Amino acid sequence: MSTPSNAMYESSPGSSSGLRGITPATNPAIASLYWSVRRELWESRSIYIAPLAVAGLILLGFLISTVSLPRELSVPAAALLLQPYEFAALLLMLTTFLVGVFYCLDALYGERRDRSILFWKSMPVSDATTVLSKAIIPILVLPLVTFAITVVTQLIMLLVNSSALAGHGRSIAPLWNHFPLFPMSVMLLYHLVVIHGLWYAPIYCWLLLVSGWARRAPFLWAVLPLLAIAVVEKIAFNTTHFGSMLAQRMMGNGEGAGFTAGSSMSMDMLDQINPGHFLMSPGLWIGLAISAIFLAAAVHLRRDRGPI
Repeated sequence: MSTPSNAMYESSPGSSSGLRGITPATNPAIASLYWSVRRELWESRSIYIAPLAVAGLILLGFLISTVSLPRELSVPAAALLLQPYEFAALLLMLTTFLVGVFYCLDALYGERRDRSILFWKSMPVSDATTVLSKAIIPILVLPLVTFAITVVTQLIMLLVNSSALAGHGRSIAPLWNHFPLFPMSVMLLYHLVVIHGLWYAPIYCWLLLVSGWARRAPFLWAVLPLLAIAVVEKIAFNTTHFGSMLAQRMMGNGEGAGFTAGSSMSMDMLDQINPGHFLMSPGLWIGLAISAIFLAAAVHLRRDRGPI
């Protein structure tokens, strides 16, 4: 006779290929985590709708801008044509961060507010699995979704740009010769995984902790304690170490990641990537350790706290 959790997985034939080879008898925890992540994707459609909406606005603006192409496409003009592609990537990355912030603030708070936590706690899924699945969304899923949407958006922009040049009787060779599609894609994926995933993990996990604790206004409870610590440090010691640490984390200046604030994803930046140095940096591992502490506290809060 199967347990309730095993019965739940056995009653899911025809599930997606992501669970092929995963059997309840051998990997119930993985299967439970998989379905919990799918539940988050189903319930929080802003994860992909918001980046898609921003991508649509970018494409609309880019289509309008194609009517004012230069008469002669020289090398400097071709370089200028790359600016919309970089702007599209930066805007979508900003959208990813904002979606991740508001998703985390509502992830545990929302199910307590609408009392759906009573239903989900009746399911054979542990609090640890639920909280971990919610953390996976901003740390792993959102960067990958944004990467796919950004690459497709840039490809469409490149095709539109090429069609406009051809329609004006101009050669598309300068554009294609000066468009580093593959290096930009590599830089984009690296940036999203390293910065928006690993480096921002403490931020997302802190927001999840506040989401599980706050009874109202989780955004204020997430921001005000940090501001209070910075103010107290400044008054008591006349230093700004805590504020500087927060600024470095928020600006995404990962140690050894090869990025600085305001830098562009150009071909030259491939030489700045140093994954080994980043993986050995104390800031990364201290941040991940703090993330684990925040997640453990969020699991404890979800276990003990009921509806608001």
